[in-house]
Amino acid sequence: MTMPLDLPPVTTRFQLGPEITEEQKRFLDHYGFLHFERVATAAEIAMIAAELDRIQATWIAEGRRFVFGIPLFYGKDPDGKPFLQRFAFTSVFSDAVRQFVRDPRFEPVRKLIGADARIGDAEKDGVVVNRYVNVPGSAYPRLGWHTDGLRDIFYGRMPVQMLNIGLHLDDCTADNGGLRILPGSHTQGFWDTCFRKLYFLSHAADPNEIVVETNAGDLTVHDGRLWHRVARSTRAGWPSLRRSMYVPYLTGPFEPKSDASATPPYHHLGRLIRWTKGARAPQLPQK
Repeated sequence: MTMPLDLPPVTTRFQLGPEITEEQKRFLDHYGFLHFERVATAAEIAMIAAELDRIQATWIAEGRRFVFGIPLFYGKDPDGKPFLQRFAFTSVFSDAVRQFVRDPRFEPVRKLIGADARIGDAEKDGVVVNRYVNVPGSAYPRLGWHTDGLRDIFYGRMPVQMLNIGLHLDDCTADNGGLRILPGSHTQGFWDTCFRKLYFLSHAADPNEIVVETNAGDLTVHDGRLWHRVARSTRAGWPSLRRSMYVPYLTGPFEPKSDASATPPYHHLGRLIRWTKGARAPQLPQK
């Protein structure tokens, strides 16, 4: 897409300050994403990783397959052990993560969503953590092209702006897969939102895609209506590990989930796609 004369290059990395600048807002409106450098410290990343290991151990011991109706995706780690690859509602099960995502440094991002935006700890899918690893038996070695507007389409409505706030826990260059986006595709019409790519099944590189290469601690904001994918790493085993945490900033009615909540239709589709690709959950201990 054409770069406006008054915007920096699409590869620009910003610094997160006390407020989102006008230039950053125009960049987001035009390209559909922002990339902020080194927002979290190494100690904070280590804390989050330790909390994920603790939660995983608890859920595996419980044989848990769902959290508040949202399926948990287990694969295998490079040592052949069960490996939880998509955590849902993480901050409900970790006081440390709950406090971290409320740190004042994230206030400019919250206000970007809306003055009354809240963190949806127990709404939607909650604070989600994805862990990609390229090994046999992995349920998440990559993720095909999609927009998050599919969620709205399932509910019979046109996609609206939903900003995804991602904290990246690992250094991730292009050879390690990483987030690939089509800049500007968030402004497309209904037809392209539905049919420009084959949802989740298409993995082919697009000549217009860019790679968002991140360092551990970087934060990205991207419009969920963008077409995006996560490519497979060229590495194998633990060096291919890529972890990212997504924080839901929500407005509108408060809609909390509970263990009695039903599984949303779009998650049934995701489970079916993984099944057709041969992703099988490892056996977990029985409760």
